This record gives sequence, C-alpha cells and structure tokens, in this order.
Amino acid sequence: MEKVTGIGGLFFAAKDVAGLAAWYRDNLGIDPVPTDYDTPPWTTEAGVTVFTPFPSVEDPVSGTSLGFRVNFRVRDLDAMIAQLEAAGIAVKRADEDYPNGRFAWLTDPEGNSIELWEPKP
Repeated sequence: MEKVTGIGGLFFAAKDVAGLAAWYRDNLGIDPVPTDYDTPPWTTEAGVTVFTPFPSVEDPVSGTSLGFRVNFRVRDLDAMIAQLEAAGIAVKRADEDYPNGRFAWLTDPEGNSIELWEPKP
C-alpha cells in the first residue's frame, strides 16, 4: 500500500491573509508562502506528527469547541512563551508535564487555536 510521506501544507481561511501571514512570521517564525518558485518555502524539522480526528476539540484558552487546532513542535517552550508574552500575546501553560512533553496554548489574531509542544527527548 502506498502511503503519504508527510503534511505538505495546511490551508485555512483568514479575513486578513497578509496580516495573519505576517503575525505567524513575526511571532512563530513561519515564513509566508513564497510568491515565486525560486524562493524556498518554510521547512519543518523531522519529527513526530500526530494526525487524528477527535470527537471534539476544546480551546484551552477560551473553552469553546473548535473545528481544529494546529500543534507546533518547539525546542524550548519556556523561551517561546517568553517571546510571545513579550509581544503581548497571552499564552496558557499546561498545569502539568506529560510523558510525551510539555504544552501551552494561544490563539492567533483571528481566533484560531494553536498548541505548542516541547517533546520529551
């Protein structure tokens, strides 16, 4: 059986496409999609990717039910949280460490839920 080799993109609607792309670049280091084929796109590091449906996804920040949440792996969760909070972005830390690592949550300017994950080595 042939299998996919990874996620090639995540496409979602935005009211302010350019502004939201700039927010992800400035706060999470995700480069916008290039406008030409000569500029390399943002590249992720190899690592675990979980792809699974859930009966319901709750936003830990607002408590509302969501259609999806993006989980980003980070090397240093504390440094990432400090960077985001210095930019005035509210971040909620998980109350505990889990066997697979540490987590925190935030929302982007359009209310999309983001989960940050520092995997255990």
